Amino acid sequence: MQIAIHATEQQKTELLQKGINESVKIEWILEENSLLNVDADAIFNLCFNDENIECNKLINDKPVFVHAVNSTCKEIGKKNYVRLNGWNGFLNRPIIELAACDKNYKKIVSKILNALNWKFVWAPDDYGLISARIIVMIINEAYYALQENVSTKEQIDIAMKLGTNYPSGPFEWSEKIGLQNIYTLLQKLSSQNKRYTIADALKTAATNR
Repeated sequence: MQIAIHATEQQKTELLQKGINESVKIEWILEENSLLNVDADAIFNLCFNDENIECNKLINDKPVFVHAVNSTCKEIGKKNYVRLNGWNGFLNRPIIELAACDKNYKKIVSKILNALNWKFVWAPDDYGLISARIIVMIINEAYYALQENVSTKEQIDIAMKLGTNYPSGPFEWSEKIGLQNIYTLLQKLSSQNKRYTIADALKTAATNR
């Protein structure tokens, strides 16, 4: 089996940390346009742009895995695409979340992920999939606490790590993921449900960067 992957250096590092079955041949693609000429069993375009979902013109019927946290399959509009979360710190997790744009591709996608020896779960085709929705909510609540002078960023991070055994505190997470990524997802989620209403402190921090 041959897989083509277009990724940032950080994403590549995380995939290598995760481990790739030696029986699978990996071709690392530097330029996105080069994906058009790739002959592979599957393609991972982890630099897929949520804000420009027409950037990728792949027309073959092979599965294309795209880093798409803020775009649903309906918005992407390509049945052979499979969504995943390529944010920093998510690719090297033990289990990858996927959302299929066409359920008929689930069988072949499962075969590919099994060949890579990666564990995965199918998630609803919602903004943020599952984990990202939860983490951005935690970060948002931390910013509410910050703006209400409950504590400092450093103390909130320490409290969450010691009190809940989280690997990172919410502000550490926001730095790793990128506050703009978090803000964009919260904008999408809050348009559907007021529980995701963005803290003023988070909005200010994200828009002033």
